[in-house]
Amino acid sequence: MNTPTSPALPSRTRLLDAALQVIRTKGYTATTVDEICQAAGVTKGSFFHHFKGKEDLAIQATLHWSDVTGAAFAAADYHRLPDPRERVLGYIDLRAVMLAGELPDFTCLLGTMVQETFTTHPAIRDACNAGIEGHAHTVAVDIAQAQALYVPDATWDAQELALYTQAALQGAFVLAKAQGGAHIASVCVAHLRAYVQALLTPGAAVQLAPPVPVGEHIPVPASRHQGDTP
Repeated sequence: MNTPTSPALPSRTRLLDAALQVIRTKGYTATTVDEICQAAGVTKGSFFHHFKGKEDLAIQATLHWSDVTGAAFAAADYHRLPDPRERVLGYIDLRAVMLAGELPDFTCLLGTMVQETFTTHPAIRDACNAGIEGHAHTVAVDIAQAQALYVPDATWDAQELALYTQAALQGAFVLAKAQGGAHIASVCVAHLRAYVQALLTPGAAVQLAPPVPVGEHIPVPASRHQGDTP
């Protein structure tokens, strides 16, 4: 989601908008305060008037990102669909349509930053997590309604499935960055749609394997020989 800065906006908003774009382009670590100021068209003094430093800006940028993207999703047409399953699939369809432009235009600020900062900047990590979980919750509302209507006996959890949609999307962004284009992300989102649709289809009999406890060894199948390509 592209968020260009505008000279008509207050300097704080311009700095936040600039942070969204520059960090998605270069990553948090490589981004400098000078670059953000230049992109926003403000002085460094103005920056430090609004923010204590780059980490403070990054934390505030996660909130700004959630506000901007949250408003965009809230206004999306799929919310007008009367069927909750169609709303869930409409959300995924919208995510597919959004895979346009250059990589920084459609990749996620939160996913970009948390991969770099999860051990070095726990405050940024927690802010990113809050943003991702908050967005997932809005998706979970429709998933829960669709589950109750179409597959009331399903044992999977709506919030966990909503978080899975975010995991699939973030993974799609990573692959798009690795391959230098959006095609693979489109393929991943198509698979996500098919899976969620199957889960919400009566009689589809999608079985979820029980999760492996964290830290437990997963045995390699006997057919896998040492040296085989995974």
